[in-house]
Amino acid sequence: MKTTVELPDDLLRRAKATAALQGKSMKELLTCALRDHLNGAPRGQEGWRQALGKALPEQVAEVDAVVAEDLETLDPSTWT
Repeated sequence: MKTTVELPDDLLRRAKATAALQGKSMKELLTCALRDHLNGAPRGQEGWRQALGKALPEQVAEVDAVVAEDLETLDPSTWT
């Protein structure tokens, strides 16, 4: 489906540059970004990941595993 979206000029320039650097079309970049956002995917170095900015990928994976294990113990039905 086609749609029209108005973006600030500086954001559009950054998006075009990012797409070019990643070898993607704007459609691919925007589709991936929107899908990731809607799925709640983490973006870059945010939240607890900032503290591990210089950690090796396997160290980050280890922390991710611990977090995922803890998240499995949560019961959303008890949230208020």
